[in-house]
Amino acid sequence: LACSHHHCAFPVSRNQLCVWNIAAAQPLYLSGHHYSISALSFGSKINPLLVCSASHERVIVWNLDECTQKVQEGFTPRGIVIGTLLGMVLHIRFSPDDQQVAVCAGNQIYVLSAKNKAILAELDGHLAPVTAAEFCTWEKSMLISVSEDRTFKARKVWDYSTSQLIYQSGIITAFPLLSLLIDEQNKQIITGCAEGQLWIFSLISDHNYRCVAHIDLKKEQEKFCNKVWKSGKEIGEGQNNSKLCKTDNMRPEGSVETSLPILLIEHCDFFVCFHNEENTYSSQNTSYFWIGTSTGLLIINLANFELEAFLSYRDFSDLSIQIARSCALTRKAANAKVLCLVTSMFEDMIAVLEVNLAALMRTQHSDFLPYGNEKSLSVIARYRMLECFVSIYFPSGVKNTVKDKPLVFHNKIKSSGYTAAPRMTMFSPNTNLKKKEVSKWKTSCKCKNKEYPLESYPPIKYEKEISVTCKPTPIFCVQYSGDGELLACGQADKTVLIFNSNLTDVHNVFSGHDGAVNSVGWSHDRKWLVSSSEDRTLRVWSVCNKEPALIVGKEKFCKTVRFAQFYFIDTFILLCCGAEFHLLSFHLDTTKDDLKRYKQRSVCKLIQKFPMTSAMEITSLSAVNEFYSYIVLTAGSNRALEVFDLNAGCSTAVIQEAHVRSVHQICQNKGSSFSTQQPEAYNLFLTTAAGDGIKLWDLRTLR
Repeated sequence: LACSHHHCAFPVSRNQLCVWNIAAAQPLYLSGHHYSISALSFGSKINPLLVCSASHERVIVWNLDECTQKVQEGFTPRGIVIGTLLGMVLHIRFSPDDQQVAVCAGNQIYVLSAKNKAILAELDGHLAPVTAAEFCTWEKSMLISVSEDRTFKARKVWDYSTSQLIYQSGIITAFPLLSLLIDEQNKQIITGCAEGQLWIFSLISDHNYRCVAHIDLKKEQEKFCNKVWKSGKEIGEGQNNSKLCKTDNMRPEGSVETSLPILLIEHCDFFVCFHNEENTYSSQNTSYFWIGTSTGLLIINLANFELEAFLSYRDFSDLSIQIARSCALTRKAANAKVLCLVTSMFEDMIAVLEVNLAALMRTQHSDFLPYGNEKSLSVIARYRMLECFVSIYFPSGVKNTVKDKPLVFHNKIKSSGYTAAPRMTMFSPNTNLKKKEVSKWKTSCKCKNKEYPLESYPPIKYEKEISVTCKPTPIFCVQYSGDGELLACGQADKTVLIFNSNLTDVHNVFSGHDGAVNSVGWSHDRKWLVSSSEDRTLRVWSVCNKEPALIVGKEKFCKTVRFAQFYFIDTFILLCCGAEFHLLSFHLDTTKDDLKRYKQRSVCKLIQKFPMTSAMEITSLSAVNEFYSYIVLTAGSNRALEVFDLNAGCSTAVIQEAHVRSVHQICQNKGSSFSTQQPEAYNLFLTTAAGDGIKLWDLRTLR
């Protein structure tokens, strides 16, 4: 997204650019990209007004005056292609004189000419995607960039005329840096991360880029809400307004603490919006900045580093977007109002907001109001709040068919069935089950399975706590059985414990491993348990017997065995060993021969090994055992996510740099119903967890 004065720009149909003039209410459509537009930026000057758009295959600069004239004459407007095949572009920025364009593509920054196709400089050194870059206005040929990397190159200052690195900071935070702004008045830079933290660094030559301030927006937001609540005011409108907490540590029951990613930092034209006010709020020398987050807009006072105003998206019933994926703001106010562009995190929807800063401040600060009127404005009506400082527009010609509906999680989802038969007989499910057998299985399973009550809050308080051993012992893995009746946990003391789900009794204790147990997995019929250990062995246990039914010794594996689980409705066993995972077939026989007690009657055979691409070690594995599925997901130490098709017997897709850190957990939607036909929708979504957070993936698009 991008905003400038009376214009806003956003992609339509992924690869088409729409530039909308708010004053003329006239959209201008520009075509020139074949792939999805991933970054936009307006030029620094008004005459001529330039806009740059970037996609995977090209970077284009458009002169809006020339494009408008071409459209009026009946011709197709064309832009200047200044770069091709640079990769996935996350951010672009014009220089102050609009002569150069900084393009952040992957781990590199390209400084391109805005007039023709020429690369002026290539700046590398970041170890992760560069998320933002800004030109320094008072010092020529200086460029500042921030990145998602976790190295000491998290923030860089460049002399792009010679492509030399002037300064690199140490590690700033454990979370990706997402946004950046240069404060020309105070000669500082402001950067924000994905966890709601702001850092301000001095750019004065003899200050050595020292940190001036660190602001925790979550705490500042709580302090501001308490301050407004104590003054008798409330932010919100209508019956479903958001109530402010009375104390810093008080949160509504059932609420879940979330991150507060800083999507945007922009100058706030504060005093221009108060040119008609008799009482000026603060000194004219004070700087104010907009902070755009996923939940709303904030205004920060750089004189005291405190929050001055807060606008929450969810407080407006006419605004369909409550969680923002990205946002853009105009730097200069027009008619004492600021233009804001917001796109939804979960829907294909864009909203244009017009924020009246003076009205916003009056609703949240008693300094702007006579005390006699305070009571009448303590609760603001819905339509009055929108009329005061927010107007919502939807551009004509932009498709918007999504209606405001509550998010509903249905407790029953029907399986849609096979669309094609499996390609290998090894993975052909048994379709000869009688209807009575299937119906009987469904009935018994339905009685045992427990469904999470939809009206309940997310579990945020523990119900019970027990000590599993006499001395402190790390627990490396836990897993519920399919019916939720039993809980298995693997421990560092080489044992596997099985508890009742309410933790009232120890159901069984399995011992025999010579190393810490790192994974446990239940069979589909809940009669067997598979465990792997640091001793490079695999064991299968009967829930009713303390002796292992199957032992696969360390001579079979060259490295530690991890992530062992049953697969394909207990037909196979999957496990990881180093940078590859193994597919094993097995047969369990618990009968005993008095003459050959020492001989194991159960057998296990290796079917095939599947190595990951360019990974030293597999850090997580996930496959569905609840129904017939031939998809296996792995994550590696190279931070990649890989999809394997065991029908084809090979890797089918690789998602490079899925996270900034190595993925340590993959969770698939494993469905909820038994079927002799494969569900289509089970594998549409999956979640991955790493040190930088949790991501939800759509396997149809691998995004």
